[in-house]
Amino acid sequence: MLRSIWKGAAVAVMAFTATVQAAEPAWIAESNANAQPLLELLARYAPEVAANLGVDGHDAEVRDLRPNVDQRFESDSRKVGEQLAAQLAAATDPRVRQDLQILIDAERDQRASSELTRRLMLPYFDVPNMVFGSFQALLDPRVDHARYPAALERLRKYTGREPGYDPITKLAQDRSTERFGETGLTGPWTVEVEQNLGNSQRYLKGIHDLFVKSGLKGYEKDLKVLERQVADYDAWVRKEILPRARTTNLLPPEIYADNLKNVGVKMEPQALINRAVVGFVQTRDELQSLARIVAKERGFASSEYKDVMRELKKQTISNDQLLPIYNARLAAIEDIVRREHLITLPDRKAVIRLATEAESAAQPAPHLSPPRLIGNTGEPAEFVLPLENPNAAPGSNMDDFKFDAITWTLTAHEARPGHELQFAKMTEVGVSIPRAVFAFNSANVEGWALYAESFLKPYLPLEGQMGSLQMRLMRAARAFLDPMVNLGQITPDAAKKFLMNEVLLSEPMAKQEADRYSFLSPGQATSYFYGYEKQLGIRARAELQLGEKFDVQSYHDFVISQGLVPPELLEQAVMEQYVPSRTAAH
Repeated sequence: MLRSIWKGAAVAVMAFTATVQAAEPAWIAESNANAQPLLELLARYAPEVAANLGVDGHDAEVRDLRPNVDQRFESDSRKVGEQLAAQLAAATDPRVRQDLQILIDAERDQRASSELTRRLMLPYFDVPNMVFGSFQALLDPRVDHARYPAALERLRKYTGREPGYDPITKLAQDRSTERFGETGLTGPWTVEVEQNLGNSQRYLKGIHDLFVKSGLKGYEKDLKVLERQVADYDAWVRKEILPRARTTNLLPPEIYADNLKNVGVKMEPQALINRAVVGFVQTRDELQSLARIVAKERGFASSEYKDVMRELKKQTISNDQLLPIYNARLAAIEDIVRREHLITLPDRKAVIRLATEAESAAQPAPHLSPPRLIGNTGEPAEFVLPLENPNAAPGSNMDDFKFDAITWTLTAHEARPGHELQFAKMTEVGVSIPRAVFAFNSANVEGWALYAESFLKPYLPLEGQMGSLQMRLMRAARAFLDPMVNLGQITPDAAKKFLMNEVLLSEPMAKQEADRYSFLSPGQATSYFYGYEKQLGIRARAELQLGEKFDVQSYHDFVISQGLVPPELLEQAVMEQYVPSRTAAH
């Protein structure tokens, strides 16, 4: 699981992109220079995000929440867009022109989202989560420790103890309060606000733990100030925001449509529902066929796929054995990939670690945490595995990633040959900043990871194949449940129950799924199934064109070298570059 960096500048960023090598072709250098105005725009309004990406000089800066921030951003963004359009008219290299179009599209889409949100939504900020994400990125063990002292200045600015700065909590209140008199604005969902308030202390503890582990001194007084300010802010949210919050999860239709566009899903919601339901049934049938074989081999009393999955879930892995077993699965998968010549593996080692409680509260699902993304000097991405969902019902057990059969496909998705390989491979190959950062598209990124699961699946043990199909079933369910929840065709609670009954998810896992559809990231969950089908379609076209000349390893190497481009650009590259190169080679 990964999150967009550009669209998600307002929250803790779990983005995924590539770095740029020191020795770069001239066209990449030109494209990177063209990207600088957009990076500078990002640094001006969300410097924590820019610093996390690797843009130097912004470690001590904090997000702009001063008056008229949205209007100022939109005005500045429009100027950058005009500048980029002028550069496009003068550019001659087709690769530079394509990258300029990527930048132009990114600027236009982000500005349109800002204008739409400003017109329709009441401003509301989960400040504790935002600040935790800020320090989590800066005080990450992979970050050069020489950068850590900037966190002290950043903390002073958040609290308003730095001259010239107001507390971030006051600025957040002001941006909401100044819109209270406007009619027709949609507030946050009551469930979202209550959950944010419930996690507030977890985030503060997470910030405290980050500073303790950093070894920094002199943060204690400012952190106490922040804690008091957050307590006051939470009380204000309960008094002022909750009464203005909506009692349904439903967003304005324009907002949900914009969300789908920004994650790269170019289908009408109802068409997506219809297609995903078919995909769900097809995957369920495949899972049922495999369940009969596994039940017979294992001597299970029932061969129904639900019963077989329940039996497989009984093979639990203790918390202290999770990392050794997942690392063993990673090694076994790498052996398969090399033996079957599926894709060229990177030189660097993949990293797996367990999540902290605060991380789990912010993102209670397995995900990839990137290091510094621009100017990376070898820092690895990390596959982060949560042990629990703190937002789930008390006493419930999130066992979805703690049984043997699931370890194969989860490692394939988050590590190799999925997300982590995307990051590591692009680091070695080197791609332009437009393709790495501003072409970021959830449909392409998550589609690749689900596609990676699928091409590895035939080589897994049968139990591992069942785990792979269970996760594919969940991705198909996401693609119809998410739009159904947001179109009012099903409630979040009903979606949660469906996932528990039909996909065999635990209550905590189903809870984070329903939260994702309804308020954490409406629309994003559809990108897995949509992107996966796009990946399958692109490969099928290449195979049809090449016939016996098609080679799996060279094809995957080519795809992974393109950066995080959306399916349309990937298909164009495959048909215009990869296919002719294979034809000419034979």
